Amino acid sequence: MEPNQGVQQTIEQVIGRKVIRRLVLPCILFTLMGSIDRTNVGFAALQMNTDLGLSATAYGFGAGILFVGYVLAKYPSVRLYETIGFRRWLATITLAWGLAACLLALIQTQGQLYLLRVLIGFAEGGLSSGLMLYLGHWAPERWRATILAVPIMSINVSQVIGGPLSGLLLDMDNPLGIAGWRFMFLVEALPAVALAVFAWCYFPDRPADAAWLDAAERQWLRDHVHAERRKAPGGDGSGRWEALRSRSGWLCALIWFCILASNYGVMFWLPTIVKGLSGLTATQTGLIVALPNAAAAVGLLINARHSDRTGERFLHIALPALVGGFGLLGALLLGPGPGGLALLILGGACTGCTVAAFWAVPTRILRPEALAMGVVMINMLGSFAGALIPPAMGALREASGSYLPPTLLITGIACLLATLCLITRAQIARSGATP
Repeated sequence: MEPNQGVQQTIEQVIGRKVIRRLVLPCILFTLMGSIDRTNVGFAALQMNTDLGLSATAYGFGAGILFVGYVLAKYPSVRLYETIGFRRWLATITLAWGLAACLLALIQTQGQLYLLRVLIGFAEGGLSSGLMLYLGHWAPERWRATILAVPIMSINVSQVIGGPLSGLLLDMDNPLGIAGWRFMFLVEALPAVALAVFAWCYFPDRPADAAWLDAAERQWLRDHVHAERRKAPGGDGSGRWEALRSRSGWLCALIWFCILASNYGVMFWLPTIVKGLSGLTATQTGLIVALPNAAAAVGLLINARHSDRTGERFLHIALPALVGGFGLLGALLLGPGPGGLALLILGGACTGCTVAAFWAVPTRILRPEALAMGVVMINMLGSFAGALIPPAMGALREASGSYLPPTLLITGIACLLATLCLITRAQIARSGATP
């Protein structure tokens, strides 16, 4: 190894560790609470559907309509981030979603549920896009999937924590004189209000503002992270709107749609499916649901680190997706019991571990000036998965009286995802980039 190369690797490691400790770990709190406040409706449904008179289709619509607001807010939210800076932007959207989530404890009609779900989606709409853009400015190439994996992993961790917690809160006997599902919404929304204050006081807007980096480390980020993006060969033109003309960009957006379709289908319906198959209490259901999510958190980090070591991205998405889809189908067919539980854990782990390897791709193939719009485009198309798949699963469940057709839908999406990954890998290889 050349002496200069050794110095470069050393400073890259130092910066990577600092970024994980100072920025990535705090970002976990926001993605964790955001995920809980988006998906705890899956547990609320165990009681709320009866109290509000919601059918399976109406519940699926209420779960998915959040993503209408999510999609509508994507571009305005990222533009706001670029205008006022990351710190003010994150504090604003966190406070807005926290207050809207608190109001879910007061709803009396399904119309109020739909309205607040849209508002929560609108407030959170730019969260994932903004975090990917922000951390991408601090992420050396060989650390990129790992750095992006850690906050994404918190989505799975949120289900490990949120599942048992939601079940426990639901089983409480009228705390504060209100139904368990109302109490659950209130308790799980309040931390977001505190996080808004933390965001305002803690985060630097850009590397130049980070007091915990020395001058040489700030210069290294300018010379290497930004230079890597200027060399990206994946665009079809130049300028802010380049991603909209990029075939690889649109293929990436379709891949992200399938990833989110699989993940949100599992998140919103797994509690209902587990309880329907086993007849467990809400607390017991939460503990069972936590297991595949815990496995997904571990699998996500392992998959991301292996992807970083090998430099390969797409097979690290396609293969886990296939194993996950067929694992969930096998778990349903086997039913309650050790075999079904093992496949449920395997299926959940593989379905959830595809995300981080994916986000190392757009930051590599899109030029710096096109990255913000590319991330917005990818996230907008992906968000339609959240709006479409939970209602579709509800309609299939109601029409068939079985959980098999909704599960087959998830398995089919996994197969489509693997196919799109192979197509995109070949497309990027032909363009001269490293897939």
